[in-house]
Amino acid sequence: MAAGAPRLSPTTALAYAPGMDDAPEDSALMLRYRDGDVGAFETLYKRHNDAVYRYLLRLCQHRDAAEDVFQEVWGKIIKARESYRPTAKFTTFLYRVAHNCFIDHIRRNRRHAQTIAIEPDSQPDPGESPETQTERRLARRRLLDALQQLPCEQRDVFLLREEAGFSLDQIASITGTNRETAKSRLRYAVRKLRTAIDEPAGMP
Repeated sequence: MAAGAPRLSPTTALAYAPGMDDAPEDSALMLRYRDGDVGAFETLYKRHNDAVYRYLLRLCQHRDAAEDVFQEVWGKIIKARESYRPTAKFTTFLYRVAHNCFIDHIRRNRRHAQTIAIEPDSQPDPGESPETQTERRLARRRLLDALQQLPCEQRDVFLLREEAGFSLDQIASITGTNRETAKSRLRYAVRKLRTAIDEPAGMP
């Protein structure tokens, strides 16, 4: 992390309101930060920190690892400010950094933990029956278990598509592959996850 930069918290609440028409573009904020506007970086961080952390948590499958990679990602964004050029969308640049940091983490730690960090269940809908709530929890558990079983490459493209909303071309750019490879990995991931969700829970 750059000298004087605060340690970033992955749980910081978003302060950016997406409906604000006068909100500056990400690339413009990064250029302002490059020119010394620390407040521009704070806006960028508040705008994207939750989504990046959620992506890394589900990709790493371990909370401590996700938090370490999360800190590394934003540290690299800070260091990259002087050389930053808006040749692509900032989010593509940001997630490429996140993807590369995750790959570096895997290479550093071959015995990467395989225990998925299950996020707390959302509050049940008071209008749902106990049976429906139970079915929803079981389906979510099967999804998380299936995510854990996916190869890293397939889990990565699935999360980039479903969590971050990137197109196949953007995913290819982020992951350093071609569009057909990204499409193939996504197809296999969706097929495996759909099968896992549709499978009935095992009976004793």
